[in-house]
Amino acid sequence: MSAQPFAGRTVAVTGASGSLGSALLLELHHQGAALVALTSSDQPLALTSAEGQAVPLEQVRWRCGEEQALRPVLERCDVLVINHGFNSHGNRSAEAVLRSLEVNALSSWRLLELFAAIANTDPAKAKPRELWMNTSEAEIQAAVSPLYEISKRLQGQLLSLRSLDLAGSKLRIRRLVLGPFRSALNPIGVMSAAFVAREILRQVHWNWGLVIVTPNPLTYLLMPVASASRWLYFRATTQATEA
Repeated sequence: MSAQPFAGRTVAVTGASGSLGSALLLELHHQGAALVALTSSDQPLALTSAEGQAVPLEQVRWRCGEEQALRPVLERCDVLVINHGFNSHGNRSAEAVLRSLEVNALSSWRLLELFAAIANTDPAKAKPRELWMNTSEAEIQAAVSPLYEISKRLQGQLLSLRSLDLAGSKLRIRRLVLGPFRSALNPIGVMSAAFVAREILRQVHWNWGLVIVTPNPLTYLLMPVASASRWLYFRATTQATEA
């Protein structure tokens, strides 16, 4: 494997100001990628490499609901990592329901559709664009946060459903199923974001479409079964689109 397998490729990461977003940007920088940091934060994002040098990146501010405005940016990107999220923890108010569904599921779905539409206009080329979606192991297991689980399961279901038509020669889709890592959403996570970022890229380099990083052995058994079951069910009960 090349020391810089992402050389010449531009990668956009949503949730760039979060723990995993920043860790992924750093790891992608070390592997040669040009970086686009997509964030809702008003603060400038400054990352420093292991050598103490400032990491060059393009920071683009956006908010959920404004996905179409990102089209000019995403047209320049080879890889889109959908990584932003929201955890209401114990809050079950109507506002928390709306925000959980909007941020975790519907925004991800709109970005998926947008990037797929962009990829569909590409001429045939050696390397198709890629979309990586961080769905979390909350897709299939308890996360001690019911609204997080509900919205993440919807996100995963939508990804499985639309992948039947969107995955193809022009767009490579990868599902990131991650266990608890330390972040603002989960300050007691058992893994570091840096470790998770390294493991994600290791499995991507193995060309795995289902990327799992977790200390929970059950996830490695249950997630492939869940993914295959959905694929069979959705394929048997739905019709193809022209997307």
